[in-house]
Amino acid sequence: MAGPEARPVNGRSGEPRHGDVEMYRGFMSAQRSIVIGGGAFAGLGLALALRQGLGPEIPIVVADPAFAMRPSRDPRASAIVAACRKLFMAVGVWDAVAETAQPILDMVVTDSRLEDATRPTFLTFAGEVEPGEPFAHMVENRLLIDALTARAEAEGIELHPLAVSSYDANADGTRVTLSDGRVIDASLLVAADGAKSKLRERANIPTYGWDYDQSGIVVTVGHERDHEGRAEEHFLPAGPFAILPLKGNRASLVWTESRSESTRIVALPDDEFQAELEKRFGLHLGEVKALDRPRAFPLGYFVARSFIADRLALIGDAAHVIHPIAGQGLNMGLKDAAALAEVIVDAARLGIDPGQADVLERYQRWRRFDTVAMGVATNSLNMLFSNKSTVLRTVRDIGLGLVDRLPPLKSAFIRQAAGLSGEVPRLLKGEAL
Repeated sequence: MAGPEARPVNGRSGEPRHGDVEMYRGFMSAQRSIVIGGGAFAGLGLALALRQGLGPEIPIVVADPAFAMRPSRDPRASAIVAACRKLFMAVGVWDAVAETAQPILDMVVTDSRLEDATRPTFLTFAGEVEPGEPFAHMVENRLLIDALTARAEAEGIELHPLAVSSYDANADGTRVTLSDGRVIDASLLVAADGAKSKLRERANIPTYGWDYDQSGIVVTVGHERDHEGRAEEHFLPAGPFAILPLKGNRASLVWTESRSESTRIVALPDDEFQAELEKRFGLHLGEVKALDRPRAFPLGYFVARSFIADRLALIGDAAHVIHPIAGQGLNMGLKDAAALAEVIVDAARLGIDPGQADVLERYQRWRRFDTVAMGVATNSLNMLFSNKSTVLRTVRDIGLGLVDRLPPLKSAFIRQAAGLSGEVPRLLKGEAL
């Protein structure tokens, strides 16, 4: 769904006339801060986008206790789709991680039972959505978080290793109190504080959704042979077993099991865990070995009933959590950040307070449809593939085979997965705000 258009200043949004520039500067200098509670990918991405679009006149503040623990020690890796890579390029972060980012050059989808002797390939995707543009890159979380943090510091964004403890919104602004007692007068507070968002709870915004009786086991492995940039998704009865390539002969695994089975597996001694790993990974890349301790994360689906409240906007996991089956959760949060940044900057250039209800409503209209649609899609995929039904297996394998024989449909799917379909925020096209 396209984002509702703001009225352009001079026929083209984002290009004010000379007289409007003076009005814009005067408006900006009179404005309060924008505070972001949460300094992970979405929160820092939003902060950098706002600094780019608003300039230095408005203070941008990011508060997150995790800033006290630097450098990042997050052992996970994430697939950054093409559109979100363009966002990181636009805000000046991508060059810092480009050499360590592994492009996904092709993808293979199989469907089998754990005990099957072979895993027939039902669907393959070429990795490029356009010449020289892989549909996604695998990036280690710790490297990307550190690059975002360093860029934010260089841009003069205020980073506080504190939580937002409370806020008090009114018609003119919101008074944000940090956990050390300091108070910041702001136009807008953004909740980017994760799935268990305290800011969302404080705003009394309910969520709807459910827990899956599944957990995702995450572990980095090393292997003998070159993966050649290939990602693999093995659909097994318990859920998908994804092999995602990293730089060097390494891969990040996202391994779905039932809650009880995942608890058992991560608690196994090293030799027994190795046996479970080899049973699912196979030997096509030679000997495989875990490089860190596996961790299990419970899986669920929920969407906030509203993405906004009085002078408050939710982004990322604070607004929505989906199943990782399509690898879109992080990228949806970055899309939120890009959309909210564009809405705020467009409003500011029209002399409008970016914390006003109608400004925030534009953001909500833009993002809710895409969020709900993606949630329904991932939930349906999980129900279709994470089961032991022979009938469903036959149906889905026929469907995968048909898709594999229809190049235009495959191309449409890969562009959708890359975040390049339909109307997208300017930053996701690589355009500066």
